Amino acid sequence: MKVLSKKPGKQRKYVYNAPHHRFSKLMSAHLSPELREKYGRRSFPVRKGDTVKILVGEFKGIEGKVTGVNREKQAVYVENVTIKRADGRVKPRPIHASNVIITSLNLEDKYRKQALEAKQTKGG
Repeated sequence: MKVLSKKPGKQRKYVYNAPHHRFSKLMSAHLSPELREKYGRRSFPVRKGDTVKILVGEFKGIEGKVTGVNREKQAVYVENVTIKRADGRVKPRPIHASNVIITSLNLEDKYRKQALEAKQTKGG
């Protein structure tokens, strides 16, 4: 996506008011060095079933499977990453996609596999 303004406030505004068809692009995360080498690309949209490693925050270093993705809130939910609520219930802790690195991809979807291979054949 093209940066329309250098002002941080306007950048946040563009993300907040983004149309729904752009959400998946906004929810992209970096690929691990092994995957980057294998597929010839730097990042890819995070999806349920991918394995990610958290790089930032109190859960830094934890690796787990993505249990869900909320594109509107730009949140990724990772297994065993939870917080305890005041009433004692346990709730999944949302993590922003930019704070994780994808270590293995869920390639059950043939279209997702095609998207990765299309980039490889183009050569960059």
